[in-house]
Amino acid sequence: MDNKNVKEENVNESKSLNFIQQIIEEDLKNNVNDGRVHTRFPPEPNGYLHIGHAKSICLNFSLAQQYQGKCNLRFDDTNPVKEDTEYVNSIMDDIKWLGFQWDGEPMYTSDYFQQLYDWAVKLITDGKAYVDDQTAAQIAEQKKSPTEPGIESPYRNRSVEENLDLFERMKNGEFKDGEKVLRAKIDMTSSNMHMRDPLMYRIMHAHHHRTGDQWCIYPMYDYAHGESDYIEGITHSICTLEFEVHRPLYEWFVSNLTDTDYRPKQREFARLNLSYTVMSKRKLLELVKDNHVNGWDDPRMPTVSGLRRRGFTPASIRNFADIIGVAKRNNVIDVSLLEHCVREDLNKTAPRVMAVLNPVKLIITNYPENKEEFLSIENNPEDPESGNRDIPFSRELYIEREDFMEDAPKKFFRMTPGQEVRLKAAYIVMCEKAVKDADGNITEIHCTYDAKSKSGSGSEESKRKVKGTLHWVSAKHAAKAEVRIYDRLFNHEAPDAQKETDFKEFINPDSLQILSECYVEPSLKNTKAEDHFQFTRLGYFSVDKDSAAEKLVFNRTVSLKDSWTKTQKK
Repeated sequence: MDNKNVKEENVNESKSLNFIQQIIEEDLKNNVNDGRVHTRFPPEPNGYLHIGHAKSICLNFSLAQQYQGKCNLRFDDTNPVKEDTEYVNSIMDDIKWLGFQWDGEPMYTSDYFQQLYDWAVKLITDGKAYVDDQTAAQIAEQKKSPTEPGIESPYRNRSVEENLDLFERMKNGEFKDGEKVLRAKIDMTSSNMHMRDPLMYRIMHAHHHRTGDQWCIYPMYDYAHGESDYIEGITHSICTLEFEVHRPLYEWFVSNLTDTDYRPKQREFARLNLSYTVMSKRKLLELVKDNHVNGWDDPRMPTVSGLRRRGFTPASIRNFADIIGVAKRNNVIDVSLLEHCVREDLNKTAPRVMAVLNPVKLIITNYPENKEEFLSIENNPEDPESGNRDIPFSRELYIEREDFMEDAPKKFFRMTPGQEVRLKAAYIVMCEKAVKDADGNITEIHCTYDAKSKSGSGSEESKRKVKGTLHWVSAKHAAKAEVRIYDRLFNHEAPDAQKETDFKEFINPDSLQILSECYVEPSLKNTKAEDHFQFTRLGYFSVDKDSAAEKLVFNRTVSLKDSWTKTQKK
């Protein structure tokens, strides 16, 4: 399909196009860059991707798909001190897990180090760049503020020959870190601070994860980014809103170093800000290093790997990105919307199973001691194709301790002496008494069952209505499990927006609760990591990577309660 047909197909949807799509549509209409659409996702390999990056991934790859274009994966690996191949591998895994595939092989800014160096030499030769001996603090002081002109460096007017010599010696490792920098010579009076002779290169004697010790000078982002886009043929460089003021510099470098009609176009959208969350990689790294969490993939982290381990699905994250859309203004998205998206997805796809997290034994005194039977129960009422499974039933069961109350109020429709309840997919039972130990703790609950009330048997008794239905597992057949109940990592809506308080002060001390004496139905014995389930009446859970046959481990993804939906109905 050519771009003309794409345009015709989308013309009727113009009202629903976001502003970036409108820009692309206009470019296609005017045959800008020969009607190509080529995007890129350019992460720095200095940490794991988070939900904000997921939004950018969905945007860049989806635009390429929508307009039959291409999307590159390019690692912005210009700071060897903070970069690692672990991060490179995790980023590639996250993109694939989200359901996207980049075009060709992964690319790296380090692939272009020689070309970037040669272009820097050209700027020096053209009198548009110079080597500065000042410290970072001196340079910052001389830049002044947007309302007052900056002061030119005393080294700004060095000769071309001296600058070329010094820059080559910088490359050859003759100077220490921070001893010299290369700056573009633009305008120290510009109201845009990024145009006041910005840094292009700094000295860093550090081992690079790809180029080794070949280089000891590394290009700055503002210089390398636009030129890398140009080298790769990128047409639409989609950045977050904080780079809007960088755009004139992006365009200055491209214009001064290229001699073709083709130009990459940088456009900015609002980054994702999520309530009860921090999105700074620096702060996320701090949480990891200070052991506030158990690694980058801790299920409380907003990283893609953390969300994945917690039980979020690729479809739910893609849907979340689609719902929040692409805006020009920054705002804060309620984290409950993200939780709503995973509930909505898992409600359609996750099998319903029974698990008891806080067990107490229930003994059916009139059920034959050696009898056991298998009862049929549906796997997912939202999925007609999911079918049924058989679960074992016996005289001794486990139910939730919270489902029993000895002295219950009138509207307590669960188990209490003298009151009937239905055991899901099984029988109606009547509670008789509770058995306690010497300390008064309930150890057993005794009840009787109505043998004619078996669910689905077709008898009149099976159709009899009672107000309460409880989940359960057979004590004889159940598998023991550890269940990890995760809550939000922070108990403040904006933990990193409180200027006078360290964001770590808002860490929720109850963000993780480990329940080690849980029981699940035997169908879960052969599950594998990332399998998803709805534990009846309890929430959505997934199998953790720590899970094994000898010790099942489940993470709670989200509870059943959907606060976002309720908020929208108000």
